[in-house]
Amino acid sequence: QVQLVDSGGGLVQAGGSLRLSCAASSSAFGRYGMGWFRQAPGKEREFVAAISWTGGSTTYADSVKGRFTISRDNKNTVYLQMNSLQPEDTAVYSCAADRRPLRMLVTDTPAEYDIWGQGTQVTVSS
Repeated sequence: QVQLVDSGGGLVQAGGSLRLSCAASSSAFGRYGMGWFRQAPGKEREFVAAISWTGGSTTYADSVKGRFTISRDNKNTVYLQMNSLQPEDTAVYSCAADRRPLRMLVTDTPAEYDIWGQGTQVTVSS
């Protein structure tokens, strides 16, 4: 079974950038769509971005569209490039693998993801 390890979080000033990484433990990762979610203190988990198993389809939450970019390489890693960060982006960010392999469409529904990374803290100061 695929295991996911998130990294790349940290403290950054408003307007700054960070790149998060999600490393999978298995080459089976290549058959699954991947998503990034975030959860701020006292708030529900929120969808951020997703990418299909081919890398050819992506989708973003309206709140990050134009600022964040999701991508994946052919070495079991998915990335989230975050630019123009704002204090409201502060949260724990977690990657997740789609429960269905080879899904043609990306999904923004947390229930459709069944393997999660441990999360990485992103803090944006004003």
